[in-house]
Amino acid sequence: MVYELDPLDTPRPMLAQQPPLSATRLAAASPAERRELITAAVLALPGLGPVELTDRYGVHRLTAVWLRTRPSPATTAAYHGDLLHFLRWCGRRREPLCAYRADAEEYLAELTERYAPSTVARKLATLSSWYGFLLAHDVATRNPLIGLKRPAVDRDHSATIGLSRAEATAFLAAAGADPRPVRLRTAALLGLLLTEGLRVADVCAAGVTSLGHRTLTVRRKGGKRRAYPLAPPIAAAIEDYLADRADRAGLAREQLTGPLFATERSGPHPGGKRMDRWAITKLIRRIARDAHIPAAPKLTPHGLRHTFAALALDAGAALRDVQDAMGHADPRTTRAYDRTLHSVDRHLAPRVLAYLDEK
Repeated sequence: MVYELDPLDTPRPMLAQQPPLSATRLAAASPAERRELITAAVLALPGLGPVELTDRYGVHRLTAVWLRTRPSPATTAAYHGDLLHFLRWCGRRREPLCAYRADAEEYLAELTERYAPSTVARKLATLSSWYGFLLAHDVATRNPLIGLKRPAVDRDHSATIGLSRAEATAFLAAAGADPRPVRLRTAALLGLLLTEGLRVADVCAAGVTSLGHRTLTVRRKGGKRRAYPLAPPIAAAIEDYLADRADRAGLAREQLTGPLFATERSGPHPGGKRMDRWAITKLIRRIARDAHIPAAPKLTPHGLRHTFAALALDAGAALRDVQDAMGHADPRTTRAYDRTLHSVDRHLAPRVLAYLDEK
């Protein structure tokens, strides 16, 4: 595959202090803005040597192209984070482009001590993709991860912490009873995440104009747009929140624009900005504490997505339908959320015996 290698934007002052790539900002940005964000993040990466803007095939330019061609904003942000972690690890050990298999083995050993197998496998896959891309363009001389034994990942199990049926009910009740002034936003946002199974980056990137008649259109992983039907209570909760937000801004509901879920005024901050995953994570954990859920300190937006899939399967939804709702390319990914997958009640031996006994 051939990629067009456009010139990078001229670096700005204080570029090295740019914040890490955010999936939320990338998802909400225009193509030109997305390119600028990626450019700034790449030029601030450590360990890649001086920036040569005149070099059409330099490591910075190619790394930016590699990130721009990832299938989704979430993947782009994750790949950038994984690469940044590795480059910081390299430090004074070795120049990244001169790394050998032994360096990769040492990195793997340290990752294994700190992270779950799925995280280790993802980080190694990121680096192998990056080295492979540079190798294909004659910038790197080797891919030190080739032949490296990666940890096995159980595709039928997810380590993500989710909610039981009773906990999910208590969680939604606590969200609807949020004592803070943002109660309407809390009920709408958390109800949406728990009942639709959307990725948090998709919800953060959604705008008021993404909302239709009981539908929400988001750009899913891979860049495809999809309209999700909203359950009437969730659609009503979102409309109540937006109507209240418009009223407080002195606008008619039809005049309201901006992000679907916006920050509130706080101290010197005027509010109205797009909420990010960290703010939503804090909100989820606060509401989970109010609901007396033991796992509150570890609950995440992905935990609500996990809960949606598990509850849908518990309720008897077909695996294919849940797979489609989650946007999974592989049904094995969806099966990891099935809490009754290995239940004795689902074992096929009794069915086979009953069938043999039929006259």
